Amino acid sequence: MAISLSVVLLLAIILVVLIRGGSLKAGPAIVAVLFGFFLASTGMAPSINRFLNQLAETINSISF
Repeated sequence: MAISLSVVLLLAIILVVLIRGGSLKAGPAIVAVLFGFFLASTGMAPSINRFLNQLAETINSISF
């Protein structure tokens, strides 16, 4: 849950920065958000979630 919330918050911040910086217009941003919203309700959502969790665990296990 904490990782999921952190990723959502990070992506929201990036989206706001891109919109305010002029790199991304509001229309495509809304389409991207809606795509993510509807993708979350498909059968692919568990696979994407497992992949992102595994990626987060891998990054976390890397020692510097």
